[in-house]
Amino acid sequence: MKIAHLHSGSLAGIDERVARPAYDRSQVAVGIAHFGVGGFHRAHQAMYLDRLLNQGEGFDWGICGIGLLPADKLMADALARQDNLYTLVSRATSGRREARVIGSIVRHLYAPHRPDDVLDVLTDERTRIVSLTITEGGYNLDPVTGRFDPATPDVAHDLRRAPGQPPRTVFGYVIEALRRRWEAGRAPFTIMSCDNIPSNGAVARAAFSAFAALVDPALGERVHREVAFPSSMVDRITPVTTPGDIAEIADDYGIGDGWPVVCEPFTQWVLEDGFSAGRPRWETVGVQLTDDVEPYELMKLRLLNAGHQALAYAGYLAGHTYVHDAARDPVLAEFVLGYMTREAARTLRPVPGIDLDAYVHGLLERFANPAIRDTIARLCAFTSDRIPKFLLPVINDNLASGRPFARSAAVVACWARYAEAVDEKGAPIDVVDALRDELVARARRQHAEPLAFIENESLFGGLSRHPDFAESYRSTLASLHTVGARQTIEDLNAVLAADEA
Repeated sequence: MKIAHLHSGSLAGIDERVARPAYDRSQVAVGIAHFGVGGFHRAHQAMYLDRLLNQGEGFDWGICGIGLLPADKLMADALARQDNLYTLVSRATSGRREARVIGSIVRHLYAPHRPDDVLDVLTDERTRIVSLTITEGGYNLDPVTGRFDPATPDVAHDLRRAPGQPPRTVFGYVIEALRRRWEAGRAPFTIMSCDNIPSNGAVARAAFSAFAALVDPALGERVHREVAFPSSMVDRITPVTTPGDIAEIADDYGIGDGWPVVCEPFTQWVLEDGFSAGRPRWETVGVQLTDDVEPYELMKLRLLNAGHQALAYAGYLAGHTYVHDAARDPVLAEFVLGYMTREAARTLRPVPGIDLDAYVHGLLERFANPAIRDTIARLCAFTSDRIPKFLLPVINDNLASGRPFARSAAVVACWARYAEAVDEKGAPIDVVDALRDELVARARRQHAEPLAFIENESLFGGLSRHPDFAESYRSTLASLHTVGARQTIEDLNAVLAADEA
């Protein structure tokens, strides 16, 4: 099959099985600036806006992507070569695939090379939403205290930068743009977090207001008072694009796309309807607008996200490479199902319109989708940003209420064993985490000091001092060291099943 490089001029000639923008992209103006254009944003928010544009509306809500990190330069270059077009392919368990070219990103800026252009876009009164996928750790808040950390190097730079010196962080750019907008008599934009964090709108408000207050207390108060920060729940499993994905899309559809996106068919977006300067009519393309996102976000974070963590470390130690293989391992599947039904679900209040039992079993089916080929390593990365937000609230709720927590303790123990950076066969584990050195050092002490890992109170608070949790954790960790992960989980399943019978 002849391969056609994806760009505006090649759209008319691509495979007819691939849907393409049915709208004139030259008529789409920027209304949304998005920090952190990665696979998830392109499989989710940008996809929903593309749906809206294909309905013939939303032409003043095009997306300008903004990259801040060195890795974002690669995305900027890839999109530039393709006129900001890319291919989105959803893969179902049945083998069915659907491909479409997404055109809703109409501009992309790599901030370190074009800081003035970024500030111009953010200051432009036509930009009415600034959205974020900057990862769970990107808000610069202490996981235990919730306080903003002004001492991280790039934040410290932005707080003391001289006039005319460009910012380095999302906080620096956003707060400088808001300051300029108010100085020019313009209304503020809405800041919309799309990251996997409980009450992500409130978290974003706390982070940006705290940064602004360090610049100027009056500015901080104004950000807190006048800027809208709607919360959201976002859901679509989107693994990292691989060279195999790129080759497969070229072979199957004849499209030369330097950075396509592959995802599952399932998608969900629940969004608080609180925007100060308007918004696209997302409700017409499947987005659920609500006054209360919290039940949905806690459901997703404590079941899907924490369920992924429950599968990841035991799965890796048991020798699995891909998520679907671990999810099809009956021992691990029983463990994850038990975590979700016996521990996580009991911390949730009713979720309007959702059958939790069906949702849980649907998650196991989604995890087991072999067409996605999501890697265990992806789920294991940056755990210090994830476990405190996804799993520790479940543990703390259950400890406070006297409910079961043994499976959750086992997840933490599996993380601690994984963090030793050596697998059960003696091979090295590449622990990817902002706190890698500290985590590995503590984990390697735990043969002699079993609680060393969870005595890190900046991550775990006082869990190590809770006698019941500490004993359950210690027992599981000892078993991991003695008989390995799969046997440990199998034994735990048997004990808990007998207790719960």
